[in-house]
Amino acid sequence: MDAHEPLPVLWRDERLVAVHKPSGWLVHRTGLDAHETRFVVQTLRDQLGQRVHPVHRLDKGTSGVLLMALDPEAARAMAQAFEARQIDKGYVALVRGWMPDEVRVDHALKPDDAPADAQPQPALTDFLCLHRIELPEAMDPRHPTTRVSLVEARPLTGRRHQIRRHLKHLSHPIIGDATHGKGPINRWWAQRLGLQRLWLHAFELGFEHPFTMEKLCIRSPWQHDAQWCHLMKSLALPESVGSHASSR
Repeated sequence: MDAHEPLPVLWRDERLVAVHKPSGWLVHRTGLDAHETRFVVQTLRDQLGQRVHPVHRLDKGTSGVLLMALDPEAARAMAQAFEARQIDKGYVALVRGWMPDEVRVDHALKPDDAPADAQPQPALTDFLCLHRIELPEAMDPRHPTTRVSLVEARPLTGRRHQIRRHLKHLSHPIIGDATHGKGPINRWWAQRLGLQRLWLHAFELGFEHPFTMEKLCIRSPWQHDAQWCHLMKSLALPESVGSHASSR
């Protein structure tokens, strides 16, 4: 997606707006990525003609539902809801190997920048295997085939990089994860797909509107993302895969 194209708006009222964030976009400007030109906050501000306020974040490589507030009061209310774990979040990921049908990971995590003596924080994620794929070509000479799984992830706590770190803990890192995965595996998949990215997508965000009290479930189906469509075709995945993904 070009930096000058409008961001797809998934839902909006006078206090909040949800957009589809493309992979490779930062939520806002940061000194660590001075060379970047694609920022959701600045693009959406120009697109809507008003200030927008981020209330949560998605990693640069993650695509999917991103919620913004349209005024400071709404920003505070939603930030508190995220902090209080009152938000239901659904993700889909392509991971190395064949995942079990269902697994709950209860594995405490330290913040990435925490001092060595910092205590790990409780972290809990539910995973559901949606589809297993076996390719006839060998990525690793020790194995005659290459296996990956499409999984749904439901983080029940909100630690940074929680899904990525919990999948690494299971020895099923996300394909394209440069931090928690394996470089040779990521390069093999990037070459095979002709596309290098983190294969993680936020497909669903559920919450109670802080002012109207309406229960909302905002979705950005991964099957509608151009890069995920390319992945589906490359792996010959049926369109029905993941259509039964659970909803809360």
